[in-house]
Amino acid sequence: MQADPHTDIPLDITQTWEGIPIAPEEQARVRLRPSQTDLWVEVEAPYYGDPAPTSPPGPTDQLWNFEVLEVFLVEAASLKPGRTPKYTEIELSPHGHYLVLHLEGIRNPVGRLQTLDFEVSRPDSPGRGSSWRGLARLPWAVLPGLPYRANAFALHGTGNQRRYLAHTPVPGDAPDFHRLASFPLCDLSLP
Repeated sequence: MQADPHTDIPLDITQTWEGIPIAPEEQARVRLRPSQTDLWVEVEAPYYGDPAPTSPPGPTDQLWNFEVLEVFLVEAASLKPGRTPKYTEIELSPHGHYLVLHLEGIRNPVGRLQTLDFEVSRPDSPGRGSSWRGLARLPWAVLPGLPYRANAFALHGTGNQRRYLAHTPVPGDAPDFHRLASFPLCDLSLP
């Protein structure tokens, strides 16, 4: 599987959810690559070796409780007053698990993608400087309407060592990745 290199939109994760810069070794690289038929999501992130879900790789509920990288794509027009926000939450794990939710209204899933073209590679064991890579292909038909507001997040660690990292900060008293109005516009139009 290989992405069509028309456009390369970076959503690199370089700070905590509240906007504090993180060390380069904790940062994650995220690229969105639109093609005529699909949106490709490419990630490269540090591999921490957190416990994996007990289910086999593939669609996995509550993946946000594990080591995961998330991309949110919000139909920008749906954030206007009086409208119901429409967005897709894409979660990718270094162990081959994924979760793709379609939401209408904050935290209100109305559907999910059961099959995702997703390839992942990672080292057998974590270590200083080890990373995992993932490439997912989503057909445009399963995504909300353009233009988008977008954000990316990385979560790792367990218990009080849990880390919540972001491309763009989401203001508030605690990490909440569904603060959609804080997401920047993202131009995914083809050249």
